[in-house]
Amino acid sequence: MPELSPATRSAARREEVLTTRALNRALIERQFLRERASLGAVEAIEHLAGMQSQQPLAPYVGLWTRLEGFAVEELAKATTERQVVRAPMMRGTIHLVSARDCLALRPVVQRVLERATYSGSPFGRALIGLDEDALLATARRELEAQPRTRAALGALLAKRWPASDALSLAYCATYLLPVVQVPPRGVWGGHAAATWTTVEGWLGRGLTKRPSVGALVMRYFAAFGPATIQDAQAWSGLTHLREVIDRLRPRLRTFRGEDGSELFDLPDAPRPDPETPVPPRFLPEYDNLLLSHADRSRVIPEERAPSPLAGNGAGGGSLLLDGAFAGFWRIVREGETATLLVEPFARLGGDDRDGLEAEAERLVAFVAPDAVRHNVAFAAPG
Repeated sequence: MPELSPATRSAARREEVLTTRALNRALIERQFLRERASLGAVEAIEHLAGMQSQQPLAPYVGLWTRLEGFAVEELAKATTERQVVRAPMMRGTIHLVSARDCLALRPVVQRVLERATYSGSPFGRALIGLDEDALLATARRELEAQPRTRAALGALLAKRWPASDALSLAYCATYLLPVVQVPPRGVWGGHAAATWTTVEGWLGRGLTKRPSVGALVMRYFAAFGPATIQDAQAWSGLTHLREVIDRLRPRLRTFRGEDGSELFDLPDAPRPDPETPVPPRFLPEYDNLLLSHADRSRVIPEERAPSPLAGNGAGGGSLLLDGAFAGFWRIVREGETATLLVEPFARLGGDDRDGLEAEAERLVAFVAPDAVRHNVAFAAPG
């Protein structure tokens, strides 16, 4: 970390300092992980500013762990009725967002997806020498004629541009155009390849003509703050947010981290006592709680990296103890038995083990309702 100037140090002394534990408790509270919230699925997804959904069923587990009485049917219905959609959004990754947020936020992250196309992937090379406008117009027409997989779209595009790699053209089109993945992808119990159409074609409405980066940043602070400029950039994938946040300063409250970093937050957002107890929680893989800060120390001790797991998002993930990333969980199927295996990083105390076991019993019944028997097992710390 660069040495702070005397003026910065002086300002830091005048501002309230938030410890790492205080930041953890604020994050846990806003993510509905201290106490399950009595909200509908769509309302919760909007509060969270979207949910990471690279694995299509991960949001079901993420909502189960956050909401009182959540049932898979609620989110499945919201998906098929187009109240929520799965689309490339923040960081260029697939997120589950409400239809309203998709229309408002997708134009804001356009430059993130452009950067991912042109310089962040090998696919952008396929655009060299092509009429990009013609490519995107053709792709839009084909996707709106009927939803298509990338392989099917690429085959159609290759008819006009046979010298280019077909799949690369399809990837470019589905990054640069506003698109969504359509059901049954993302519906519990549904099985389908990722199939795409345009946002406008699926929702029957146009994207906002006045995208607001500031509105997106305020949504971030509400769900993940207090946070630094770098944190907001890490979550969104956007760059050069300092000017945006400077314009928002009159509407924000500032703090200092223990390292002297400047933190921003909504004035009335909850910031619980750092000693507020937090129960054990299970998260799906790729949950935004673990991915949405440049400095993840508020929730990931010693920068342990959450490891991706193979599957659909409902077969494993991470676990939290005292609000911190403390291990993994996964479902093991043997015949008619589903076992949730808890894999902690360290030896568990009696209260932690009891809390995890009780939560695990409820989770395995939720993710494996077809199993005749449900078990919970604990692996040796590692």
